[in-house]
Amino acid sequence: MRKCRYLAAAALSTAAILTLSACSSGSGSTAGGGKSPTAVPSTRGEGKTLTVWVMDGDYTDATLSAINTQFTAATGAEVDVQVQQWDGITTKISTALSTSGTPDVLDLGNTQVPGFAANGGLLDLTAYQDDLKQGRTWLAGLADPATVDGSLYAVPGFAGARAVIYNKKTWAAAGITKAPSTYVELTAALDKIRAANPAADFAPFYLPGQYWFAGLQFIWDAGGEIASHDGGAWKGAFAGDAGQKGLTEFKMFQNAYSTPASQTLDILVPDQTQLFADGKTSAVLATSGSIGLIRKANPKITTADLGTFPFPGTSGKNQPVMLGGSDWGIATKSDAQDLALQWTKLAASPAVQDKNVFGNDGWIPNSTEGIQAAQPSLNEQQQGFFAAALTSKATPAAAQWPTIEGDKSINQVFSAVASGAKTPTDAAKEFDAHLGTTLATGR
Repeated sequence: MRKCRYLAAAALSTAAILTLSACSSGSGSTAGGGKSPTAVPSTRGEGKTLTVWVMDGDYTDATLSAINTQFTAATGAEVDVQVQQWDGITTKISTALSTSGTPDVLDLGNTQVPGFAANGGLLDLTAYQDDLKQGRTWLAGLADPATVDGSLYAVPGFAGARAVIYNKKTWAAAGITKAPSTYVELTAALDKIRAANPAADFAPFYLPGQYWFAGLQFIWDAGGEIASHDGGAWKGAFAGDAGQKGLTEFKMFQNAYSTPASQTLDILVPDQTQLFADGKTSAVLATSGSIGLIRKANPKITTADLGTFPFPGTSGKNQPVMLGGSDWGIATKSDAQDLALQWTKLAASPAVQDKNVFGNDGWIPNSTEGIQAAQPSLNEQQQGFFAAALTSKATPAAAQWPTIEGDKSINQVFSAVASGAKTPTDAAKEFDAHLGTTLATGR
C-alpha cells in the first residue's frame, strides 16, 4: 500500500475544505434530488467528454482503460483521464469543486470525503446506493467515511489494510512455526520470542506509542468508538468503559512487547521497517507496502521469510482495522452527472473490481464478496492483509476530523497512556474534550 494514500487524511486542509460553498445540481441532469431508491440513469453521450481526476499511482492505465472502454461502448461518450499529483491536491480539489469547469468524477482518499461533502462539493448519491452496490457489501472502512449524516457522497474504489508482518525465521528459531489466530496464541508466541532474544534493544513486537492506527484497533476491539454523533454534535468516546478497556489493553501490550524507548515515538523516527530489516524486532503492524521496504532495506530477507496475519483481539475476533483507500466522488457542479454516475457504477462493478482492481492492480477490492472472490489467487503475504480488511472501521465522518490528525492530538493520547505520562482516564477525558470542541464546527 502506498504511503500517500494513508496520509491523505492528514494532508487534508480544513481551511481549504471550508472554501467550498453549497452548490446546486448541474444543469440538464436528473442526478441528485430525492432519497427514494432509484437506478443509475442510462444516458447517451455522443459528442461529450467526461473528465475524471485520478491520483497518481492509484489505478493502472490498464484498469482505467477497461472502465473507459466499457463506458464509451455503453454511452458513446469519451473520457478524459487527468492524473493528479499528491502535492497540493487538497487545495486543487477544493478550488475545482467550487468553480465552473469542475472535473466530473474525482478519486478521493476515503477519509477526505466528509470534508468535501459537508460543504456541498459532492453530489448526494443516496438514491442510487443500492444500484451502485450491485449486490455486494461494501467494506465499512470505505463506505462509512463516505456516508455523512446518513447520506452517501462517494462510492468505494479500493482498499489497503494493516496486518502483522513477522519474520518467520526468527519465530521458527523460537519454536513458533504457525501464525497465531488468537490473542492468547499471539502473546504466548511473543513471550517465547522475547526469551530467545533477550537483548535490551530488541522488541518482540515493535509498536510505538504514537501509532494511533494501532491504538484504534484496540479501542474498536474492546467495543469502543472514537466518537459518537449525538443530538447533532460529535462527542468523544475514549472515556467510556469500552474506550478505557481498549486504552488499557493497548498500554499492556505495548509495554510488554515493544521497547521502553518506543513509548513516545511514532513509526517514522526510527523507521519501523528499518528496525525490522535490521533484526531489532520480529514483528510490526504495517501496510503491505512495508514488505517491499523491508526487503529493500535488507535484501538478505526474502519474501518467503515474511509472513502476515490479522492482529487477533482479546474479543476473540480479529481487531478491526482502519482502511486506507480510494472512493469515487461526483462533483455537484458537474454538467454531466448522469454520465458520471454510469462511469462510477462501472468502476465499482464486480467485474472491474475482481478482474482489474484486484486482478490487475493488486488492491483489496471494495467489498467482502470481492475479497472472498480473490482468495484463490492470493499469495502467502497477501492473505493477512485481505483477511484484516474484512473487519474494518473508519474515523468520524466529520468535516473537521483532519484537524485532529493534523494537530497530532490522537497520536499523543496513545503515547501518553503507553508512557504512563497520563492515566487512561485522564488522557481520554482531555482528548474527548478537545475532539468535541474541534469537531463542533463541522457537521
